[in-house]
Amino acid sequence: MWYHHHNRRRQFFFLCELKKVALFILCYVDQFYPNVGMATVSVLEHLGVEVVFPTDQACCGQPMANSGYMEQAKPLARKFVDVFDGYDYVVAPSGSCVSMVRNHYAHLYDHDDHRARTVRQRTMESSEFLTSVLHIEELSGTFAHQVGLHQSCHGLRELRLGPSSEVMTPRANLVRTLLERFNGIRFSELARKGECCGFGGTFAVAEEAVSCMMGDDRVHDHVSAGTEVLTAGDMSCLMHLEGIIRRRKIPVRVMHFAEIIAEALLN
Repeated sequence: MWYHHHNRRRQFFFLCELKKVALFILCYVDQFYPNVGMATVSVLEHLGVEVVFPTDQACCGQPMANSGYMEQAKPLARKFVDVFDGYDYVVAPSGSCVSMVRNHYAHLYDHDDHRARTVRQRTMESSEFLTSVLHIEELSGTFAHQVGLHQSCHGLRELRLGPSSEVMTPRANLVRTLLERFNGIRFSELARKGECCGFGGTFAVAEEAVSCMMGDDRVHDHVSAGTEVLTAGDMSCLMHLEGIIRRRKIPVRVMHFAEIIAEALLN
Protein backbone atom coordinates (compact mmCIF):
# COMPACT_ATOMS: atom_id res chain seq x y z
CA MET A 1 0.00 0.00 0.00
CA TRP A 2 2.78 2.43 0.92
CA TYR A 3 4.59 1.65 -2.34
CA HIS A 4 1.58 2.46 -4.54
CA HIS A 5 0.80 5.62 -2.55
CA HIS A 6 4.42 6.72 -2.75
CA ASN A 7 4.53 5.97 -6.49
CA ARG A 8 1.37 8.04 -7.12
CA ARG A 9 2.85 10.94 -5.14
CA ARG A 10 6.10 10.70 -7.12
CA GLN A 11 4.10 10.64 -10.38
CA PHE A 12 2.05 13.66 -9.31
CA PHE A 13 5.06 15.78 -8.46
CA PHE A 14 6.84 14.71 -11.64
CA LEU A 15 3.83 15.62 -13.78
CA CYS A 16 3.73 19.03 -12.14
CA GLU A 17 7.29 19.59 -13.37
CA LEU A 18 6.31 18.91 -17.01
CA LYS A 19 5.85 22.40 -18.38
CA LYS A 20 5.42 21.93 -22.11
CA VAL A 21 4.67 18.62 -23.81
CA ALA A 22 4.15 19.03 -27.55
CA LEU A 23 2.29 16.49 -29.66
CA PHE A 24 3.78 15.63 -33.05
CA ILE A 25 1.25 14.06 -35.41
CA LEU A 26 2.57 12.18 -38.43
CA CYS A 27 1.34 12.73 -41.96
CA TYR A 28 -0.67 9.49 -42.32
CA VAL A 29 -2.28 9.90 -38.88
CA ASP A 30 -3.24 13.46 -39.78
CA GLN A 31 -4.69 12.43 -43.13
CA PHE A 32 -6.11 8.94 -42.51
CA TYR A 33 -6.22 8.16 -38.77
CA PRO A 34 -6.98 11.35 -36.80
CA ASN A 35 -8.66 9.16 -34.17
CA VAL A 36 -5.18 7.90 -33.21
CA GLY A 37 -4.03 11.43 -32.52
CA MET A 38 -7.15 12.10 -30.45
CA ALA A 39 -6.66 8.87 -28.51
CA THR A 40 -3.06 9.85 -27.76
CA VAL A 41 -4.20 13.22 -26.43
CA SER A 42 -6.94 11.54 -24.39
CA VAL A 43 -4.46 9.16 -22.75
CA LEU A 44 -1.91 11.88 -21.98
CA GLU A 45 -4.54 14.20 -20.52
CA HIS A 46 -6.02 11.35 -18.47
CA LEU A 47 -2.56 10.92 -16.93
CA GLY A 48 -2.35 14.60 -16.06
CA VAL A 49 -0.20 15.84 -18.92
CA GLU A 50 -1.00 19.21 -20.49
CA VAL A 51 -0.69 18.69 -24.24
CA VAL A 52 0.19 21.45 -26.71
CA PHE A 53 -0.36 20.97 -30.44
CA PRO A 54 1.79 23.32 -32.58
CA THR A 55 -0.36 23.91 -35.66
CA ASP A 56 2.55 24.86 -37.96
CA GLN A 57 4.16 21.40 -37.73
CA ALA A 58 4.76 19.44 -40.93
CA CYS A 59 6.28 16.17 -42.18
CA CYS A 60 9.48 15.07 -40.42
CA GLY A 61 11.12 14.33 -43.79
CA GLN A 62 11.30 10.55 -43.43
CA PRO A 63 9.81 9.70 -46.87
CA MET A 64 12.51 11.74 -48.60
CA ALA A 65 15.32 10.37 -46.45
CA ASN A 66 14.16 6.75 -46.91
CA SER A 67 14.27 7.24 -50.67
CA GLY A 68 17.79 8.70 -50.58
CA TYR A 69 16.82 12.36 -51.04
CA MET A 70 18.63 13.74 -48.02
CA GLU A 71 18.91 17.28 -49.38
CA GLN A 72 15.13 17.41 -49.82
CA ALA A 73 14.70 16.25 -46.23
CA LYS A 74 16.84 19.05 -44.77
CA PRO A 75 14.23 21.87 -44.99
CA LEU A 76 11.70 19.68 -43.19
CA ALA A 77 14.23 18.80 -40.50
CA ARG A 78 14.96 22.49 -40.00
CA LYS A 79 11.25 23.25 -39.74
CA PHE A 80 10.76 20.45 -37.21
CA VAL A 81 13.44 21.91 -34.95
CA ASP A 82 12.07 25.44 -35.35
CA VAL A 83 8.54 24.31 -34.45
CA PHE A 84 9.41 22.10 -31.49
CA ASP A 85 12.32 24.01 -30.01
CA GLY A 86 11.59 25.07 -26.42
CA TYR A 87 9.28 22.21 -25.40
CA ASP A 88 10.27 19.91 -22.56
CA TYR A 89 9.20 16.86 -24.59
CA VAL A 90 7.89 16.13 -28.06
CA VAL A 91 5.66 13.04 -28.06
CA ALA A 92 4.53 11.16 -31.17
CA PRO A 93 2.44 7.98 -31.67
CA SER A 94 5.02 6.57 -34.08
CA GLY A 95 8.35 4.83 -33.67
CA SER A 96 9.41 5.41 -37.27
CA CYS A 97 9.01 9.19 -37.25
CA VAL A 98 10.60 9.48 -33.81
CA SER A 99 13.52 7.38 -35.03
CA MET A 100 13.89 9.69 -38.02
CA VAL A 101 14.26 12.66 -35.68
CA ARG A 102 16.38 11.00 -33.02
CA ASN A 103 18.69 8.89 -35.17
CA HIS A 104 18.79 10.44 -38.63
CA TYR A 105 18.61 14.18 -38.07
CA ALA A 106 22.26 13.84 -37.03
CA HIS A 107 23.04 13.53 -40.76
CA LEU A 108 21.03 16.65 -41.58
CA TYR A 109 22.41 19.04 -38.95
CA ASP A 110 25.79 20.24 -37.81
CA HIS A 111 26.90 18.22 -34.78
CA ASP A 112 27.47 21.49 -32.89
CA ASP A 113 23.87 22.67 -33.37
CA HIS A 114 22.63 22.75 -29.76
CA ARG A 115 18.97 23.43 -30.69
CA ALA A 116 18.78 20.46 -33.03
CA ARG A 117 20.52 18.16 -30.57
CA THR A 118 18.17 19.18 -27.75
CA VAL A 119 15.01 18.67 -29.83
CA ARG A 120 16.29 15.28 -31.02
CA GLN A 121 16.94 14.13 -27.46
CA ARG A 122 13.52 15.29 -26.24
CA THR A 123 11.49 13.65 -29.02
CA MET A 124 9.93 10.39 -27.80
CA GLU A 125 7.58 7.68 -29.00
CA SER A 126 4.43 7.61 -26.88
CA SER A 127 4.94 4.22 -25.16
CA GLU A 128 8.49 5.28 -24.36
CA PHE A 129 7.23 8.54 -22.85
CA LEU A 130 4.59 6.79 -20.75
CA THR A 131 6.97 4.19 -19.34
CA SER A 132 10.33 5.98 -19.24
CA VAL A 133 9.31 9.53 -18.37
CA LEU A 134 5.96 9.28 -16.60
CA HIS A 135 6.87 5.86 -15.15
CA ILE A 136 3.25 4.72 -15.39
CA GLU A 137 2.85 1.57 -13.30
CA GLU A 138 -0.92 1.50 -12.83
CA LEU A 139 -3.68 1.66 -15.43
CA SER A 140 -7.23 0.76 -14.43
CA GLY A 141 -9.61 -0.54 -17.04
CA THR A 142 -10.85 -3.52 -19.03
CA PHE A 143 -10.08 -4.75 -22.54
CA ALA A 144 -11.44 -8.27 -22.79
CA HIS A 145 -9.93 -9.29 -26.14
CA GLN A 146 -7.04 -11.34 -27.44
CA VAL A 147 -4.46 -8.87 -28.71
CA GLY A 148 -1.76 -9.55 -31.26
CA LEU A 149 1.16 -7.16 -30.94
CA HIS A 150 3.06 -6.23 -34.08
CA GLN A 151 6.58 -4.96 -33.40
CA SER A 152 7.53 -2.29 -35.91
CA CYS A 153 11.11 -2.42 -37.19
CA HIS A 154 12.01 1.15 -36.21
CA GLY A 155 10.64 0.64 -32.72
CA LEU A 156 12.63 -2.57 -32.25
CA ARG A 157 15.87 -1.94 -34.08
CA GLU A 158 16.37 1.79 -33.63
CA LEU A 159 14.45 2.82 -30.51
CA ARG A 160 14.73 -0.48 -28.60
CA LEU A 161 11.09 -0.44 -27.50
CA GLY A 162 11.02 -4.22 -27.24
CA PRO A 163 13.08 -7.40 -27.64
CA SER A 164 14.13 -8.33 -31.17
CA SER A 165 14.91 -11.89 -32.22
CA GLU A 166 18.42 -11.13 -33.46
CA VAL A 167 19.56 -9.57 -30.15
CA MET A 168 19.99 -11.76 -27.08
CA THR A 169 19.96 -8.89 -24.55
CA PRO A 170 16.79 -9.06 -22.40
CA ARG A 171 14.57 -6.06 -22.98
CA ALA A 172 11.07 -5.15 -21.84
CA ASN A 173 8.29 -4.76 -24.41
CA LEU A 174 6.99 -1.28 -23.59
CA VAL A 175 3.61 -1.54 -25.33
CA ARG A 176 2.86 -4.91 -23.78
CA THR A 177 3.99 -3.61 -20.38
CA LEU A 178 1.32 -0.91 -20.65
CA LEU A 179 -1.49 -3.06 -22.07
CA GLU A 180 -1.08 -6.06 -19.77
CA ARG A 181 -2.28 -3.93 -16.86
CA PHE A 182 -5.87 -4.05 -18.15
CA ASN A 183 -8.39 -6.62 -16.97
CA GLY A 184 -9.42 -9.33 -19.41
CA ILE A 185 -6.69 -8.74 -21.98
CA ARG A 186 -4.95 -11.74 -23.52
CA PHE A 187 -1.97 -11.80 -25.86
CA SER A 188 -1.36 -13.89 -28.96
CA GLU A 189 1.80 -15.98 -29.04
CA LEU A 190 3.20 -15.47 -32.51
CA ALA A 191 5.55 -17.81 -34.34
CA ARG A 192 7.75 -14.89 -35.50
CA LYS A 193 7.38 -12.03 -33.03
CA GLY A 194 9.83 -9.53 -34.49
CA GLU A 195 9.32 -10.03 -38.23
CA CYS A 196 8.79 -7.03 -40.53
CA CYS A 197 5.30 -6.44 -41.91
CA GLY A 198 6.69 -5.51 -45.32
CA PHE A 199 5.50 -1.91 -45.43
CA GLY A 200 8.81 -0.03 -45.21
CA GLY A 201 7.42 3.28 -46.49
CA THR A 202 8.37 3.70 -50.14
CA PHE A 203 9.47 0.04 -50.19
CA ALA A 204 5.77 -0.87 -50.42
CA VAL A 205 5.60 1.12 -53.66
CA ALA A 206 8.92 0.11 -55.19
CA GLU A 207 8.60 -3.58 -54.24
CA GLU A 208 4.83 -4.04 -54.11
CA ALA A 209 4.78 -7.82 -54.58
CA VAL A 210 7.40 -8.53 -51.92
CA SER A 211 5.73 -6.07 -49.55
CA CYS A 212 2.35 -7.77 -49.92
CA MET A 213 3.81 -11.25 -49.45
CA MET A 214 5.51 -10.15 -46.23
CA GLY A 215 2.27 -8.58 -45.05
CA ASP A 216 0.35 -11.77 -45.84
CA ASP A 217 2.82 -13.73 -43.72
CA ARG A 218 2.34 -11.42 -40.75
CA VAL A 219 -1.46 -11.50 -40.98
CA HIS A 220 -1.42 -15.31 -41.28
CA ASP A 221 0.74 -15.53 -38.14
CA HIS A 222 -1.77 -13.41 -36.21
CA VAL A 223 -4.80 -15.32 -37.49
CA SER A 224 -3.15 -18.66 -36.62
CA ALA A 225 -2.45 -17.36 -33.11
CA GLY A 226 -6.10 -16.34 -32.60
CA THR A 227 -5.64 -12.57 -32.70
CA GLU A 228 -8.89 -10.62 -32.31
CA VAL A 229 -7.32 -7.15 -32.16
CA LEU A 230 -4.09 -6.38 -34.00
CA THR A 231 -2.12 -3.50 -32.50
CA ALA A 232 1.21 -1.70 -32.86
CA GLY A 233 2.89 1.61 -32.16
CA ASP A 234 3.02 2.64 -35.82
CA MET A 235 -0.07 3.27 -37.93
CA SER A 236 2.07 2.92 -41.05
CA CYS A 237 2.57 -0.80 -40.32
CA LEU A 238 -1.06 -1.16 -39.26
CA MET A 239 -2.27 0.64 -42.39
CA HIS A 240 -0.43 -1.92 -44.52
CA LEU A 241 -1.71 -4.90 -42.52
CA GLU A 242 -5.25 -3.52 -42.32
CA GLY A 243 -5.36 -3.26 -46.10
CA ILE A 244 -4.55 -6.95 -46.37
CA ILE A 245 -7.06 -7.84 -43.65
CA ARG A 246 -9.82 -5.92 -45.42
CA ARG A 247 -9.07 -7.43 -48.83
CA ARG A 248 -9.07 -10.92 -47.31
CA LYS A 249 -12.22 -10.07 -45.30
CA ILE A 250 -10.60 -11.38 -42.12
CA PRO A 251 -12.53 -10.58 -38.90
CA VAL A 252 -9.63 -8.90 -37.07
CA ARG A 253 -9.92 -5.40 -35.60
CA VAL A 254 -6.93 -3.07 -36.11
CA MET A 255 -6.11 -0.46 -33.44
CA HIS A 256 -3.14 1.66 -32.43
CA PHE A 257 -2.19 0.85 -28.84
CA ALA A 258 -3.21 4.38 -27.76
CA GLU A 259 -6.74 3.60 -28.98
CA ILE A 260 -6.76 0.43 -26.87
CA ILE A 261 -5.65 2.34 -23.77
CA ALA A 262 -8.21 5.09 -24.36
CA GLU A 263 -11.01 2.54 -24.83
CA ALA A 264 -9.93 0.43 -21.83
CA LEU A 265 -9.80 3.43 -19.53
CA LEU A 266 -13.52 3.97 -20.14
CA ASN A 267 -14.42 0.38 -19.11
